[in-house]
Amino acid sequence: MSNLEEMGLKAKRASNDLAQASTKDKNAALALIAEQLLDSQVQILEANAIDIDIAKKNKISDAIIDRIRLTDSRIKAISDALLQLIELQDPIGEQLEEWIRPNDLKIRKVAVPIGVVGIIYEARPNVTVDAASLCLKTGNAVILRGSSSAIHSNQAIVQVIRKALTNSNLPTDSVQLIEDTDRKTAEKMFRMNKYLDVLIPRGSKKLIDTVVANASVPVLETGAGNCHMYIDYNAEKDMAINLVINAKTQRPSVCNAIETVIVQKKWFEVNGHTLIHALKHAGVEIHGDLNIKAYDNSIIEADEEDWYTEYLDDVVAMKVVTTLDEAIDHINQYGTKHSEAIITEDEQHVIQFMNQVDAACVYHNASTRFTDGFEFGFGAEIGISTQKLHSRGPMGLKALTSTKYQLFGAGQFKQ
Repeated sequence: MSNLEEMGLKAKRASNDLAQASTKDKNAALALIAEQLLDSQVQILEANAIDIDIAKKNKISDAIIDRIRLTDSRIKAISDALLQLIELQDPIGEQLEEWIRPNDLKIRKVAVPIGVVGIIYEARPNVTVDAASLCLKTGNAVILRGSSSAIHSNQAIVQVIRKALTNSNLPTDSVQLIEDTDRKTAEKMFRMNKYLDVLIPRGSKKLIDTVVANASVPVLETGAGNCHMYIDYNAEKDMAINLVINAKTQRPSVCNAIETVIVQKKWFEVNGHTLIHALKHAGVEIHGDLNIKAYDNSIIEADEEDWYTEYLDDVVAMKVVTTLDEAIDHINQYGTKHSEAIITEDEQHVIQFMNQVDAACVYHNASTRFTDGFEFGFGAEIGISTQKLHSRGPMGLKALTSTKYQLFGAGQFKQ
């Protein structure tokens, strides 16, 4: 039996116990993990420093290094998120529907765990805790496979989680990490149908596309974030500029940061210089269409690739349009169905944008940076789903559940 098969078998066994675990035991385990993370902070940061060091030697981009980096405050935030997750209602066992058929057969639909969840992800070691904690709360075992860029951090964090689980009433093998970061091992994981009930990729578009194209395990697809902000003809100037700057620069390395700003022509003719100055002042490189470049020759001329690019950096594409329809067409053509925003005071335009833009999250007069499980009140998230089946948008606890029909009779049989 291979190492992966052994992990799968252990996970299956653990999932059987987890499915019967009480909310009290699951919450107690999460509290122990939160405490152990703080107690083991030095160990985790030492491991993280190794990953950061290797990333710098390999000339990894600053944006990716920011995703890998852990700090005292980030570990504290991860621990606090676990405590908030404890306070959320346990969805397992929730009665969703109940009805009685004419033959007095009672049918009840309840929420149940999925079983064994596989997570394959890149860079961000905080995902290790998010994924493990959400799976534990929903009674799912999890097999984690992070990238080589954060392997030392992930190893340290999983050691901490498993140490905490040994002091809980949950199986230690509820959380396992595939430490072999070779691509061939990942490909084997894609085909672990005997053990994995679902596979969730979280990372770059390349990773997600690879998993979707090659996995035989059912995939719950998370999406890359080529997000847009459209400034309408009557958008309030200061609000529009503040939202663009926030959505682009507050943390440019994340999937809910905007990558393209679309500006209505009349608004741009009046306020374009202020917007461009604000972006440049914030250290953002602008790739603009001919209308933008005609205003400022130092701006890089955008090509077709720019409209598709998720920069994850202090770079933004910019385009001028005449109508809302043009903006919507552009977003639906180049967007990744993640998060899209309109800044306007026109109520009809709000309705049209909300109805016609195909995305998991659509905003009016707000930053796209709120597409996040924590911001939605989910405590944490397993990822942002951009597909339409099972779950869409930030995936919290309920996204990690399935359903079961329970039928109660009194001797009924079919004639």
